[in-house]
Amino acid sequence: MARRLADADFFVSAVNPKLIKDYGNNSLRKVKTDKADAMKIARYAVENWQDLCQYTSMDTLRNQLKTMNRQFAFYTKQKTALKNNLIALLDMTYPSVNTFFNSPARSDGSQKWVDFAASFWHVECVRSMGLSAFTKRYYKWCKRHSYNFQPQKPAEIFYASKVLIAIFPKNDMSKLMIKQAIEQLHTVSSAVEHLRTEMNRMASKLPEYPIVMEMCGIGTSLGPQLMAEIGDIFRFTRRECLTAFTGVDPGANQSSKYEAQSARTSKRGSPYLRKTLFQIMDCLIKTTPLDDSVYRFMDKKRSEGKSYYVYMTAGANKFLRVYYGRVREYLYSLSETE
Repeated sequence: MARRLADADFFVSAVNPKLIKDYGNNSLRKVKTDKADAMKIARYAVENWQDLCQYTSMDTLRNQLKTMNRQFAFYTKQKTALKNNLIALLDMTYPSVNTFFNSPARSDGSQKWVDFAASFWHVECVRSMGLSAFTKRYYKWCKRHSYNFQPQKPAEIFYASKVLIAIFPKNDMSKLMIKQAIEQLHTVSSAVEHLRTEMNRMASKLPEYPIVMEMCGIGTSLGPQLMAEIGDIFRFTRRECLTAFTGVDPGANQSSKYEAQSARTSKRGSPYLRKTLFQIMDCLIKTTPLDDSVYRFMDKKRSEGKSYYVYMTAGANKFLRVYYGRVREYLYSLSETE
């Protein structure tokens, strides 16, 4: 609707529905009708006309990216559930087979341990043959699936399988359950990786893409997710507006002479954005980029004895402030050169 009205030369502005809901609630009556809602929206538009931003075609791209990110989060949850289900089933036929390999998922969603379990779904599939025969079969399997062959790996798998105990017997029923679980996991994993690639391709069309991808802790997966949930940076008039929208702004609890020393964050806004920020902070903690101001700030808070969630939230707050300043400055420079 917003796109059709904008194409028809109407002034259109997309506003957070929370702002409309909380606007002008100065009555004891609880009225929820179309007429009352229309009056509230009209009063909000009249009194805040100078602050409303016009809807553009770029907003359509951002909305599509945001919707794709929500689909990505949905399929990621499904992938985790299906992976846990497969591991639980394999514990009945081939315990710990998922620990033999730690290769990341490929672009098509396949993983080495899952493909291995598809071919060697029961512990008897390995230890029923000798080491020499298994080594030859493992080599052919690596070649067929385009995996690197490590000469010491077959012996490691073979001798580890010798001491494993399977609960389910090697029969057609056990094989059917494992094969179905693997097939479902392959389907969802492929969808996740395809969405990850498409999100990066779509995000690359946004003007802030180059400057965002230069920030520490951000890659081709977390960068598009971050841009999808933040949206247009110019809809936030101050840095505090962005942190408040995200829900990582420090809370306040004060009355008369009482003032709380520590208060919870507001946790308003998108939980998907807070999850993405948490993953970025976790990446900074693991990679320890000493030249990054956000990591140094978190490390300082950690050295002061702050708890894990406190310094992670504080780091997310500072990261958003840095993001706000860099992206706005970069977009302003682009507009001046044009």
